[in-house]
Amino acid sequence: MSALSRDDVAHLAGLARIDLSDAELDRMVGELGVILESVAKVQEVAADDIEPMSHPLPITNVTRADEVRPSLGAEVALAMAPAQEQERFSVPRILAED
Repeated sequence: MSALSRDDVAHLAGLARIDLSDAELDRMVGELGVILESVAKVQEVAADDIEPMSHPLPITNVTRADEVRPSLGAEVALAMAPAQEQERFSVPRILAED
């Protein structure tokens, strides 16, 4: 049985600014009780020797070395641009200034 009372659920709903009817309060007592019991079961696991992980399977991120390499200059990058201004692509304005 849940250690939550109807008043506890009403207090939590008030903190969350959720308006619950009497029927919803009664239903939520049971639902929140099940959630709290499930969390309590998970907390019972002896996890002192288990490392926290972000994924259930061992995975590694494949990345390349961060090396400085030559890149396109502004002249080459803008060579085929339909419009340019001050060494930048010039595009039509889509938002008003107000």
